[in-house]
Amino acid sequence: MGTFEITGGKKLKGDLHPQGAKNEALQILCAVLLTPEEVIIKNVPDIIDVNKLIDLLGDLGVKIKKIDETTYSFKADNINIEYLNTQEFKEKGAGLRGSVMILGPLLSRFGKGYIPRPGGDKIGRRRLDTHFEGFQKLGAKFIYHPENKFYQVEAKDLKGTYMLLDEASVTGTANIIMAAVLAKGTTTIYYAACEPYIQQLCKMLNSMGAKITGIGSNLLNIEGVKYLGGCEHTILPDMIEIGSFIGLAAMTGSEITIKNVSYENLGIIPDTFKKLGIKMELRGDDLYIPSQDSYEIETFIDGSIMTVSDAPWPGFTPDLLSIILVVATQAKGSVLVHQKMFESRLFFVDKLIDMGAQIILCDPHRATVIGLDRKTSLKGIQMTSPDIRAGVSLLIAALSAKGTSTIHNIEQIDRGYANIDKRLNALGADIKRL
Repeated sequence: MGTFEITGGKKLKGDLHPQGAKNEALQILCAVLLTPEEVIIKNVPDIIDVNKLIDLLGDLGVKIKKIDETTYSFKADNINIEYLNTQEFKEKGAGLRGSVMILGPLLSRFGKGYIPRPGGDKIGRRRLDTHFEGFQKLGAKFIYHPENKFYQVEAKDLKGTYMLLDEASVTGTANIIMAAVLAKGTTTIYYAACEPYIQQLCKMLNSMGAKITGIGSNLLNIEGVKYLGGCEHTILPDMIEIGSFIGLAAMTGSEITIKNVSYENLGIIPDTFKKLGIKMELRGDDLYIPSQDSYEIETFIDGSIMTVSDAPWPGFTPDLLSIILVVATQAKGSVLVHQKMFESRLFFVDKLIDMGAQIILCDPHRATVIGLDRKTSLKGIQMTSPDIRAGVSLLIAALSAKGTSTIHNIEQIDRGYANIDKRLNALGADIKRL
């Protein structure tokens, strides 16, 4: 188990280049299974979860070439479906939540797909009903084996249909789209997720020959085609990492420029951080965060306490609520953070309280933060990272704190942030990887 030792209280200065979007990459990589032709993907992030999925694709028989540090070539012209029945696959698939998205492409192209119950962050219940209900509506047969927690879907022919999803699941929508692109007839998906990740997946599939309309809305129409070809695709910069860097700059009083952020795809993320009093300036497609001695949380028009909550796109992403919570600890004013989607994602606040933050955990979904207005610094402690987003939030808190902090289980951070210690040390941070 890896460990970060952080000496806090240092101001950072310089440029940060966001990596490719993790959540988009996991979808896009699974989509290479839809064609026997070559697919070239650029801006692939070098993080544990993505590298695990690339390794899994290789085990399935996909020919993989690394062209440069962030560009890969994939060719799925000789897939070994029988690998899905091996113990090795069951172990590898169970360790990666993104592996569930191989089901849609495999079902679409080969008529069957198997997957062990996938892992991922321990942030609460993350059901897969939306995925399998969508497959069933397209005509697939679903079997669950409770004795070994193994999912199985099979279909001789998928047929387009109308479906109203029970929730706007991003991975569920992606899986159903990839199953529907080669189905017979037209599929209509209502209450589809419409995050930039989904938009990117649809644009990539259309470049391969798919016929998808309604991109960017929650009503998608997919006219099935018989064959998809190869393409080139570039992954967007990671909006979650960009939001993390905004929070980092505010907490440490640093002057940071985040380069090439694809601002039009950030949605309400910048405005949400502005509600905490964080100043920023768009320079071309770079986001400049000036050094601030203090920042004050806005109130609602009637003077009531600001609430920041998550919602399906174009609402605020749940992946950044942990960052919002940490940043608020040193703001002037108070905020209620409402995590609606996952009931265990706020369970890292005890560590922030131990550092000196004033936080009331109201229930598993809500926490009230009373900002310290930098009058009292957080203090360094020992802690353990419970998941990706909480892990980087604790790292940000440690970088702003007085003294030395130790964060264990940093593999959780490495799952979503590439070489975060080296990149921040280059700007003046003091992070040692032990």
